[in-house]
Amino acid sequence: MLKLRKWKSILLLLSLTLILTACNGGEEEGEGQASTGNGSTISISGSTSVGPLAEKLAAKYMENADVNIEINQIGSSAGITNAINGVSEIGMSSRNLVSGEEEVSPTIIAFDGIVVVTHANNKVKDLTMEEVKKIFTGEITNWKEVGGKDMEIVVVSREDGSGSRDAFQEIVDYSSGELVRSSIIASGNGNIKTTVATNEHAIGFISFEYIDDTISTININGVEPTAKNVIEEKYPLSRPFLFVHKDLSEESQAFIDFILSEAGQEIAAEAGAIPIIEE
Repeated sequence: MLKLRKWKSILLLLSLTLILTACNGGEEEGEGQASTGNGSTISISGSTSVGPLAEKLAAKYMENADVNIEINQIGSSAGITNAINGVSEIGMSSRNLVSGEEEVSPTIIAFDGIVVVTHANNKVKDLTMEEVKKIFTGEITNWKEVGGKDMEIVVVSREDGSGSRDAFQEIVDYSSGELVRSSIIASGNGNIKTTVATNEHAIGFISFEYIDDTISTININGVEPTAKNVIEEKYPLSRPFLFVHKDLSEESQAFIDFILSEAGQEIAAEAGAIPIIEE
């Protein structure tokens, strides 16, 4: 009986040793490649406009895939930089790539419209593109100049590095240096929406997917901000949602393939983004 117990103890120690050795070996093989649970990890960072859509797509994809998808919303420029430097495998961007960002390749995963928003009580419902430019550059400073109440206009814009800000300024045709100095700078679409919703003087811009009853939307040149009008190229304030990347792992490529599939594009539409329309 004593001998049997002794052998059982020896076998138990040997088993523990083998398990620990296997674990250590696995860590050495996986060094520099993030993984959790039973699957590998796809690291994604970037645009706060693309982020909510990416999270919805990732949640659905992970239901049937042995992979973990980590998403960090830090702004388009930061996400592109992370992809260039290998900090994240995929960067999210709500603007097109610019000079100096050629190291990564873009994949359009959906389209988005940018909507100009005001306080829910604001009676102004339509602006021309020229009026939008004059408001954001400080040439128009009172709502009565565009058919509203006699009250000061408070411009709310995004932070430097925001893809939404870059896209909006490019389309409306003004530079960061021309932005009215009194403007409030808000970080993220959600913060702009909250600021505008609580300030009757305010005007800002957000992605379509953030539209709700707490704010009022503005038609541009008489065109309503809808997905249909973006697809038909009638609504001028629109931009692509991009995943940018260098070399993709098989897991990341499979995730992108899912996003571009009919099922993925249905999720994009449900999330408020504008799906890619094939010719």
